[in-house]
Amino acid sequence: MFERLDSWLTALFKEQFDLVDPRLTTVKTFVLFLCLIAFCGMVWWISKKSLNLIIPRFTARTKTVWDDIILNRKVVNSFSHLIPAILLNHYAPLVFSGYEKILPFVVGVTDIFIVMVVAGIFSSFFSSIKEIMSQSEKFKDKPIGSFTQLAKIIVYSVATILVISIAIGKSPLYLLTGLGAMAAVIMLVFRDSILGFVASIQLSANDMVRLGDWVTVSKYGADGDVMEINLTTIKVRNFDRTITTIPTYAFINDSFKNWRGMEDSEGRRIKRTINIKIDSVHFCTKEELDRFRKIDLIRDYIEQKEVETKKYNEENQVSQHDLINGRNLTNVGVFRIYITEYLKRNKKLNLDMTCMVRQLQANEYGLPLEIYTFSKVKEWVKYESIMSDIFDHLFAAVDRFDLEVFERPAGSDLRQS
Repeated sequence: MFERLDSWLTALFKEQFDLVDPRLTTVKTFVLFLCLIAFCGMVWWISKKSLNLIIPRFTARTKTVWDDIILNRKVVNSFSHLIPAILLNHYAPLVFSGYEKILPFVVGVTDIFIVMVVAGIFSSFFSSIKEIMSQSEKFKDKPIGSFTQLAKIIVYSVATILVISIAIGKSPLYLLTGLGAMAAVIMLVFRDSILGFVASIQLSANDMVRLGDWVTVSKYGADGDVMEINLTTIKVRNFDRTITTIPTYAFINDSFKNWRGMEDSEGRRIKRTINIKIDSVHFCTKEELDRFRKIDLIRDYIEQKEVETKKYNEENQVSQHDLINGRNLTNVGVFRIYITEYLKRNKKLNLDMTCMVRQLQANEYGLPLEIYTFSKVKEWVKYESIMSDIFDHLFAAVDRFDLEVFERPAGSDLRQS
């Protein structure tokens, strides 16, 4: 088309205006350039309107969602920019054929523009891939953002090399040969990206962290849910609604706790101790055993143990003048059995998992009795309520066994003494 226009303008200016070189070349080039700009502008307007009209209608008719995401408005507009740029690049040599010095500049500018538009299209494509895969149950908890970010870095790195090679008029291979000498600088500049990418692969391959996992990273003061996994950082929304940003490679180099195992299991662990004052521990007298027998949860246990101890002491002719002789129950032992029976009758606990009350080594805080069991409910608020109900009852019941809970003396205690 522009070849015919060029011939027609040459004949017109020679016959009608009697123009000769160089004025003919100047006027003809200027007119051709204006026509080319007008033509490209018209193509841009038509392609933008057409693509924004046709493509959304086409994607709306399909049942799939991925085409709506990939062919979004940003991608469509990029294609509408790309078409006139290609036309301008194609016809520029014809329009500026008489100006050898200007032609390389015009072609170079259009080439750079085409490279940047194509890079933008690829970037939008990878963003769409991330959006599509994040909606899939299979990839919903995978660090897709890390890989799409790496892909964007590669795209823009290639685009930068091409733009520089176009600007200096050298082959891209010319620049690539010099990258070896710049490897140390590149490693320094992209250190976090490289470490983050390697860490992302390790985290994904070993299934260490997923989106939505509850993690605790003490070094960074993070305790909450993973909301985003990127190439260089992992964002954790803490339970106080603050957000902690942690380097991705920190999850490889440093220790952290992932609570996913608990959330996937059949219960949430309750592990807490009651510290008993050691000087309140003693052998049970007959009067105390008669009183304990009135407690429904341990009535059968008391009667059974009385029969066993009596039989043992009689068979071994144990003197009954002192309770230290032979076998006798202790108040802390009875209390431990009471706690066990109380837990077994709690319907909010998962008894298919470990449920026990154990005595830990005595220390400066007394004799620890540890309750180790699992709640059926894993939701934080309800879990705390269940655990509080258990210990509310136990703290209230401890004096029934003539035991005392250890606590540091307050100032008022010292003044009273």
